[in-house]
Amino acid sequence: MATQSRSGRPRASSREVLSEAACELFLERGYHATSVSDITRRAGVSRSSFFNYFDGKADVLWGGLDQRILALTTRLRDDEEDDEDPDAAVRAAVQALAEDFRPDSLALAFGQAEAMGVVEELLREGALRQARLAAVVAERLRAAGVDGLRADVVGAAYGGAVLAAIQRWAVAGAGRTMLESLLSRALEAVPAAMPARERGARVPGDEPGHRPSSRSDGGEPTGERATGDDAPA
Repeated sequence: MATQSRSGRPRASSREVLSEAACELFLERGYHATSVSDITRRAGVSRSSFFNYFDGKADVLWGGLDQRILALTTRLRDDEEDDEDPDAAVRAAVQALAEDFRPDSLALAFGQAEAMGVVEELLREGALRQARLAAVVAERLRAAGVDGLRADVVGAAYGGAVLAAIQRWAVAGAGRTMLESLLSRALEAVPAAMPARERGARVPGDEPGHRPSSRSDGGEPTGERATGDDAPA
């Protein structure tokens, strides 16, 4: 049961209080001019309490996403036996990253990067998360039999899609739209790791007896089924 304040609202956890204090100070003084001691004094908690929740200042911004990447890693490794459609499995798992993703310290940092002085921090730390996402997706695809180079390329595309969607969502005003919809759009640009032909699925034009035909009127070619003398024996 959540602890209630006298006003009847749930009390904020120490983690939330620390995050709010850190973001206030990042806006007031800048990220690099703010120390962990500054944050704990503003939050009214001990320094040891800070390290109960965060590994350092960067974790204040990235901790929420890091937890989701860890969950994604576990999910992709646990479902390696389901290899009929690895593209669908990976896409569903990555899309789940955005479920119930609420505006947090990272969203504020992307939206107020200049004011907080975290432009370089976001580029550097964002690249690390993008690489982690790429690696875990590529690992899952290779386990499904996808060529190593192709798996790495598609994995990199997934990592880029996630970070691009989060940044767009934050800069546009994280509370104005749902991250799920932006991530879904971003994932549409990611190429398939294992096209339908490689999975053994039938694709348009693969039916027995089907052959392409050209049109003399300049229109688009159409496919027609061979019949009569043209039909295969």
